[in-house]
Formats: sequence, C-alpha cells, structure tokens
Amino acid sequence: LVIKVPPGTMIEDADSSEILADLVNEKQRVKIALGGEGGKGNYRFKNSVRRVPRFAQKGEPGEIKKLYLTLKLIADIGLVGYPNVGKSTLLSRISSAKPKIADYPFTTLNPGLGVVRVDENKSFIVADIPGLIEGAHQGVGLGDKFLKHIERTEIILHLIDGSKVKKNRPLDDIKTINNELNRFSEELVKKPQVLAINKCDLLSSRKEMENLKEIFQKEGCDKIYFVSALKGEGLKELIYGLSSFIDSIKKEKKSEVSEIIPRKEVVYKFTPRFVITKNDDVYVVSGKEIEKIAAMTNFDNEEAIEYFQKIIRDIGLEKALISKGIRDGEMVKIKEKSFYFFS
Repeated sequence: LVIKVPPGTMIEDADSSEILADLVNEKQRVKIALGGEGGKGNYRFKNSVRRVPRFAQKGEPGEIKKLYLTLKLIADIGLVGYPNVGKSTLLSRISSAKPKIADYPFTTLNPGLGVVRVDENKSFIVADIPGLIEGAHQGVGLGDKFLKHIERTEIILHLIDGSKVKKNRPLDDIKTINNELNRFSEELVKKPQVLAINKCDLLSSRKEMENLKEIFQKEGCDKIYFVSALKGEGLKELIYGLSSFIDSIKKEKKSEVSEIIPRKEVVYKFTPRFVITKNDDVYVVSGKEIEKIAAMTNFDNEEAIEYFQKIIRDIGLEKALISKGIRDGEMVKIKEKSFYFFS
C-alpha cells in the first residue's frame, strides 16, 4: 500500500514517539511497515516419509503500526509578526499569493505560501505565519498551531509596524515574538533573522528611520529594511537582500555536508533464538524466529501441529522449557498463541 503525502510530512510512531521518517523531498519514499512473508504450499513439506502432506503454511502477518503525521511547510523564509502589521499585504505584493486582507486582527487563519520571483531563473518561498502574540507557545490567540511551520525555514523575517513602534520601548515587539519562538523551540531563535519595518511611509522623517535603524542594530539586528507593503516602497531591495542571504546560507550548508563523515564502527551482538520468562504460571516464549513460526502455523490442521512440534524440538525449545522447570499441563504462550505443555 502506497500512501501519498505532501513534502514536509514528518512520520512519528504514535506508541514510542520515535521519528520514523521526515519526508522533505519530492518523490521521496520510505517503508514504514513490512508485509509478512508468504507461507509455503503443501508441496514444500514433502519428504520420503510424508509423501502427500495435507497441510500448508500460513502467511506471516504484516507489521501493524499506529502513526502520527505532522505537516510542516517547506519554505525558505518564515514571515512572523504581530497581527495586523501587514504580513498578508507584503506577501501579496512580493508574490502571486492572494491572502485575505482586512483591517482587523487575525485576518489570516492559516499559513500562506508565496513564491517570490527574483529573476527568470531564481525564486524563493515565503510562508506567512498567522499573527503571533504574547503567550502563543501556550495556545493564546492562534497559539502554537502554526509555530511548527517555522522550523523548516532557513530565515525568519520579522515584520513590525513602524508607525506603532513605541518611542520609549521600540524593541518590545521583536523581543516578545522572539520570546515566544524560544519558548516553543530554542532552535527557532538560533535561525538567521531579518527585520523589515513596514509602513515606513507613515514615519514622520528620514531621521526617525535612521534612529530606529541604529537602535535595532545595537540589539544585533544587522539586516534591516524599511518598506511600505501598501505603496510598494523598498520591496525590491528587500527581495534582493533576502535572495542573497538565502544563497549564502545554502552555500554554507553545502560545504558542511561535503565534509567526510567518519564511518561508525559496527558492533555485532549475539541474539538468542528465543527467550523464556515465567509470568505467574505461564511460560512466555519470545523471539523473532519462534514468533514467526507460530504465526505461520495452521493449528486447525493435525499434520501442521505435528510439524510445529518437530520444529520446537529441533530448535531446543522443548528441552529449554523442561530445564526451566515446566510440568505437564502448564501453559506456554508464544505471542497471541497459548498451548498446554505435555512432554
């Protein structure tokens, strides 16, 4: 059975919480649960004594797993910011995306993706993450529902409303958002960040813009752009700046991957054919081989049962049970199958 999922799907074992696969590339395939081995027909059990076998082997049951699938959008840039700072407007101006735009908080209820064309041969993808507010990591507002999508991005683009920046505390918005990212995952705040101050057409003077730039640079924000998403001001500089930044990050990653990874030493461990444990008055036998044999045996057929008994004698299970102190009439359990022991 082949199940198609969108790129960006992470597959987790619901019982053990183990990450089984992270499918990020198109046409990437992974085998999650194995089908069972086919059973042998009665002809395969023919020998000099058993001329016409009247039993066949059942097929081995396939693996059963309960899975938890999470979709994380694959984008180069994650666009974050408070509600109503103009993220949807910016996305609609720099790409062909058509997000809902209105003058009230939480207009965007789902992440939006937009492909930004730099030139004929180059483009990048921006994910508009719905408005974050203080307490988002705990589910306040739209909560942490969409924070997982930022984990895939190369760069975080902070968009703040320049017309509403508090003069006495201009860093509040960016610090609050970063705090929420950090509380969700420490890895998020380690990602490269770019700051775009929107609605710069509403700023009173060029001097005010320079003052803001200086304040943010002192805080460690090197890449700062002043834009007006509504009027289209500064968007070309922002697009080329982001494209160049993405190229430099991918170049660094490529050089890291090209390093030779030392081979891990392979350690071979002895695995016993079966293990016997006593649970109350029941002798529980476990082991891949014996469990497979029991699952593939047709216990409704007398000849099949005789063949099963021969196998457990041949592999030493009967002797091992006797040495463990089993008595006639006591129960033996192999996975879901239970038997009464008689030597």
